[in-house]
Amino acid sequence: MVASALAVLKRSSGTPRPAKPDGRLWSAQLLKQLEWRRFEELCAAYFELQGFGTRIARTNADGGVDLHLCAAGSEKAAILVHCKAWNAYRVGIEPVRALRSAMAAAKIGAGRLVTSSRFTQEAVELAAKHNIQLVDGAALLAGLAALPPEKALALLKFATQGDYQTPTCPSCGVKMISRKSTSAGRKYWGCRNYPRCKHTVAALMTP
Repeated sequence: MVASALAVLKRSSGTPRPAKPDGRLWSAQLLKQLEWRRFEELCAAYFELQGFGTRIARTNADGGVDLHLCAAGSEKAAILVHCKAWNAYRVGIEPVRALRSAMAAAKIGAGRLVTSSRFTQEAVELAAKHNIQLVDGAALLAGLAALPPEKALALLKFATQGDYQTPTCPSCGVKMISRKSTSAGRKYWGCRNYPRCKHTVAALMTP
C-alpha cells in the first residue's frame, strides 16, 4: 500500500500553501497539515502495518472513501473506516451518522472514525452506541509512536512526500487552487478545472 501510494503522490503543485511543519518527526501540527486524500492514504497504510488487509470499497458522499479492514487471511471486511482530515474544528455527530449508515449498507458491524483533530462530546456519545471507535489526532500519534521505528519513519516519509498540503479535488483528483470570493473576500480552495468543475473546499488551513 505504501509503495503504490508513493508512486501516485510524487506529483506536486506550485499553489500557495501554509508554512510546512517539521517533517522530520510526527506531530499534531504535521497531521493537521495533511490534505484529506493524503490523510486517508496514510490511515490505509497505517492499518496495513497493523496487520489488516485494506480495501477501498467506494467513494462516499463527501468525496472520501469507505475503507474496509479485513483480518489477516480473510476476505470479509470486519471494520469500516472513514477518515476526516480536520484542522479548525472538532468533528461532530454528522460524520458519525454517515459512518453508521455506511456500516449498515455494507453490513459491517464495527467502524472506526479517524481524524487529525478531536471529537465533540456528542460524537463520542453517539459512536459508543453503534460500535464505532473514535481515533483522534492524539490517539493516532500514539499509534504511530508504537510502531517499530523503521516503519514509523517509512510512513513519515510517505506522508510528507511532494505536495501534501494542497487539497485534492474530490471530483477530478487534481490539486486545487487557492481562490478568494469576490463578495466577502473569503479564501477557499477551488478546482483548477473550473468552470467545468465547480467543486470547492473550505480553507480550514490558510492557503
